[in-house]
Amino acid sequence: MPTKHPKLWTYSLPIALMLLAPFNILASLGMDIYLPIVPAMPEILGTAPEVVQLTLTLYMIMLGVGQVIFGPLSDRFGRRPILIGGVLVFAATSLALALTTSAWLFVLLRLIQAAGAAAMLVAVFATVRDIYANTPESAVIYSLMNAMLACVPALGPIAGALMARYFGWEAIFLALCISALMALPFVLPKWHETRQNRQHSSSADFGLVLRSPYFWVYTLAFGTAMGAFFVFFSTAPRVLIERAGLSELGFSVAFATVAVVMIATTRFAKRFLARWGIPGCVIRGMLMLLFSASLLGLGEIFLTPSFWSFVLPMWLVAIGIVLITSVTANGALQEFSAMAGTAVALHFCVQSIIVGVIGTGVVIVLNGGTAWPLIAYISGMAAITVASLIRLTRYKQQR
Repeated sequence: MPTKHPKLWTYSLPIALMLLAPFNILASLGMDIYLPIVPAMPEILGTAPEVVQLTLTLYMIMLGVGQVIFGPLSDRFGRRPILIGGVLVFAATSLALALTTSAWLFVLLRLIQAAGAAAMLVAVFATVRDIYANTPESAVIYSLMNAMLACVPALGPIAGALMARYFGWEAIFLALCISALMALPFVLPKWHETRQNRQHSSSADFGLVLRSPYFWVYTLAFGTAMGAFFVFFSTAPRVLIERAGLSELGFSVAFATVAVVMIATTRFAKRFLARWGIPGCVIRGMLMLLFSASLLGLGEIFLTPSFWSFVLPMWLVAIGIVLITSVTANGALQEFSAMAGTAVALHFCVQSIIVGVIGTGVVIVLNGGTAWPLIAYISGMAAITVASLIRLTRYKQQR
């Protein structure tokens, strides 16, 4: 039964952030902290690089699909049970990952680990919506949480590389397990149930959302941007460690520079939106991606793999990603203010499928140890998105 009188959160924003942020960060850290050891995992697990790629792909897809699965469950059973269950699943599978060298068991455990991460994310953002919906504090806490998430790709791989160097690859998953188990008893006494009494189910709204051209065009744009980053971190370890000869720590620092560019660009996102609007930001972001793809192609053809030929063009990709992702949610959800929860769940679910399926496809079909998967994904998806946005503009003019 829904909670009729949930306890109010009367915490200051810093305290609320301390309660919410650990699980938001852990869900992302489960992906990024693992990247430095990806090139070594085929030998450790006795399998092919394509199988190891699944450990990234399935994690990404489940993070999105889990929003649709666990969102309704949190509405029915509450935020706290979903949080507790997600943390325990995440911790248990992290421990199991540290103890296994069976390739397909490792893949399965990564999928289950991602389900736990998705449940944590649902609990966090459902609680934020419960507490801060239609309040001035909502913008503050979302921006702070997004800023923290932007730091994870910068710091996570460095932490993973150091752990693997001094304690072995197993230490990465043990650290995830211990961090989750330490966070849970710290927050639970203060994490009161916030679920409100619901008057109706939002499941009937799925069809309405999926029929919207705005939803599809801007979700496609979001998937294009996030997929560019996904293909980058799927190929970067092999390009920079195996071909460019960087150490795991050197790779992590190089990788971190891309995240730093994203963080720096985020500071100007509001200014870009005010000047160019949603379509203008998306178009400029896509053109930035296409220009970056041409630089990556020239580097792959004429230069030896290095920081300058592979990472430097990714700085421009990072700027394009921020231009796109800072506005696509508002573009995709502009018609659904009355059913924002359902629309948000579908938005993240669809984009994760785009990223996971198409992004993984180009990495497997093309040589994942080169820049060609990244070039193909960026060029193809950006071109399709620009064409779709032009059609959407004509559709708006005809209405």
